[in-house]
Order: sequence, then C-alpha cells, then structure tokens
Amino acid sequence: MIEGKAGGIAVFYGPIIIREDTFTEQHLKRIQEAAPDKEVVVIKNREEWTDAVAEECASFDIFLGLFLDAWIDKLPALEWAQLASAGADRVLKSPEVMNSNATITNASGVHAIPIAEHILSMLFIISHNIHVQIRNQVAGKWHRRVTITELEGTTIGLIGVGKIGEKTAEKAKALNMKVVGIRRNPDRSSPFVDQMFGPDQLHDMLAISDWVIVTAAGTPETDGMIGAAELAAMKKSAVIVNIARGSLIKEDALIRALQEGQIAGAGLDVFETEPLPENSPLWQIPNVVITPHVAGGTPHYIDRLVDIFTENLKRYQAGDDLINVIDKELGY
Repeated sequence: MIEGKAGGIAVFYGPIIIREDTFTEQHLKRIQEAAPDKEVVVIKNREEWTDAVAEECASFDIFLGLFLDAWIDKLPALEWAQLASAGADRVLKSPEVMNSNATITNASGVHAIPIAEHILSMLFIISHNIHVQIRNQVAGKWHRRVTITELEGTTIGLIGVGKIGEKTAEKAKALNMKVVGIRRNPDRSSPFVDQMFGPDQLHDMLAISDWVIVTAAGTPETDGMIGAAELAAMKKSAVIVNIARGSLIKEDALIRALQEGQIAGAGLDVFETEPLPENSPLWQIPNVVITPHVAGGTPHYIDRLVDIFTENLKRYQAGDDLINVIDKELGY
C-alpha cells in the first residue's frame, strides 16, 4: 500500500500519440483522481527531460507511455510500467527492460473494436471485389462481371484468440460464419469460437479455413510462423489477412503463393519492412488489399488506455494483481 507522497507517476508520450488525439486535461485529471497522493509529471519529448525533471522523477515508481526502452534508465525506482501500446515486442528487445524487476502491463483491448472492424472490412472488400470496383471507378470503366462471394456460412480461422481475436470472433458469429481458432492453451474455450486448436494443429486449422486471420502477438516464437508449408496447407480459395505483425508471415513465400495462385488473396495491414517499399511486388498483385498499418486507429484510443491505466493504478495502490501483465519470456 502506498501512503502519502511516496513515489510518483511519469507520463511519457511522444510523436506517435501526439497527433489529433493525446492526453487531455480531463485524462490527466482522471489519473490524478485515481491516485490523489501521487505526483504526476508529464514529459512529451526528450527535450523536456531536464536535470530538474531527472531529480524530481528519480523516486518515481510508475511509468505510463510509449518507448519504455528509451526511458527506463531514467527511472531507477520504477516498479510498474504501463505501456500505451498493446504490442510489447519492441520494448522487450531492450536488455534494460528485460533485466528490470519492474512489472510491465500493456494496453491490450484498446483497439480490439477497430481492428476487428478493419478485419471484417477486408473480408467484405475482398469477398465482394470492392477493390476491383474501385480500380474500375478510377479508370472510368463500367464493368459488371466481377466474382462475388458471401461470408455467411464460410469458416474464419483465427491465429491467436486474444482480445482482438475474441472481438473478431464475436462479430463473425453475428454474420453466421463458422469460427475456429488457435490458442496456446486450446482448453480455454470462447463463447464465439466453434472449435479451438492448439499451436501444433495449425495446419489442420488452415486446411478448413476460408479466411485465415493472423491476430497473434509478435514474439520470437511466432516470427515466421506462416511460411511456404503453411500457405500450401490453405485452400486455394482461401484468403489470408494479417493485422498483427509483418514478421509473422514470410513475405517472400506469401508473394510466391499469391503470384502462383496457391491462395486466392490477402488483406495486409502490416509488413516485414514498413513503410512497404515502393518496389514490393505486393503493390502490383491484383488480389491483395493493402492498408498502411492503420487497423488499430480509433478516436477512443486514449480514453480506453486511461480506463486500463486507472484500473491498474487502483489495483497497484491496493496491492492487488494488475491486469494485462506481460510475461517477458513469452513476449505478451
């Protein structure tokens, strides 16, 4: 239990968050109200880190924000870091973070809704060939001979059934789709998943899926998990959608599979190299829909992040278990 003015909260946020939406006075008020006895210091960028701020934050035990790896050495008393991102793969590459005794929690759940909606957008676009229609519109062509398929009755396979996968499954069931998924522990059921597979059953799940959705966390274990063998295990009529991390799919193998007609198409929001190079063949493959790593965009991001943080802040002060705790070894 924290008493008095011991410790403080360092809120760091940088150019990724400071755009149209950022921490407002109302957000900071909510944080202060959740911990009235703790000092809150906001640092927007490296230029704001001065000797005076360093001295003030030397005893601070809580961090909220992006780029923990860049700030952790400035917080010697750190006990708990709340990431502003759901993915932790970037910060866990830092030896300082891995060797720290601080508990790290992520923002898992903040973009489950927009990403699930983005996934379904990809499915609707591809199943109704909207991307082809848009190209025809730009070219001024009236061309009605396009292939249309329906989502209802088809099978969606989720590689990773976390919060994003769960929300996607919920929406897919509302469309009367069959939902199958892969979890590290397949015994953990989901009300929206008809059949759960374990990681060793990946090929079995791929073989029955019409839509393969990559929603797993980016970890050393999942890097390159979809390669030539996995793409060959998919139906020729199947489509793969990746909104997780580009590293989960071997891009050269995916390009070959698309060019050779091994699978029917792809919806890609993430890539091995970002921005996607102008000379990437993916730009020119007609059955590929590309978005520039924007699936998680939402005007409600900071509101949801503060919801998670203030809940954890109350738990931290009460000595209770935190939510969204990252296992540093597993990477999520």
